[in-house]
Amino acid sequence: MYSLYFTSYALIHCGEYEAANVQLDELIPLATEKNAAQWRGGGMMHRGCIQALTGKPSDAITMIPAGIAAWQSSGSVVFIPWYVSHMARACAELGQFGDAWRHVNEAFKAIETTGETWCESDIHRTAGDIALLAPAPEVNKAEIHFSRALAAAREQQAKSWELRAATSLARLWYDRGECNKAGELLAPVYGWFTEGLQTLDLKQAKGLLDELA
Repeated sequence: MYSLYFTSYALIHCGEYEAANVQLDELIPLATEKNAAQWRGGGMMHRGCIQALTGKPSDAITMIPAGIAAWQSSGSVVFIPWYVSHMARACAELGQFGDAWRHVNEAFKAIETTGETWCESDIHRTAGDIALLAPAPEVNKAEIHFSRALAAAREQQAKSWELRAATSLARLWYDRGECNKAGELLAPVYGWFTEGLQTLDLKQAKGLLDELA
């Protein structure tokens, strides 16, 4: 169960959602059979994250809270900020922006309480995405969150988070007509990577760089 959970976790971060679901198809029934609440909850949360990232927000806002409840029933609190941020994304895609920002604030509060800062950058990036999803896109607010995401990633020397934040900020600048500025930000971050070039984040960054060229 441990192996299935963390394999699916890595696959989600690489954007290999179908492969992650294969792991979860085994994990969730096994954890249910063994009455292992933590791993059942972890599997459910991962499935909910995938739903939030693949256009199934209604399913995500059902699956993630159920998974969190099972996870926490075992006494575990780790990773909660990251899962809650996916709840925020799903709510925003459903037009539930009050709930979306509530979940964003909940994620940041959890980071503040537990000191679990590893995903701080990506939560800021998610907050920026939510600001742009609003009926009247809040571009300035999005830019602030993307900039904070970039700063947090650089402070932690977390290159994968830096790539995500740089891609989001560069896309915003590109859409605003600031192409040179966008390219100068994104190109060196993308160029740092020498492997994993077929993962989702790197493909998206390369696609944007091609547009900028």
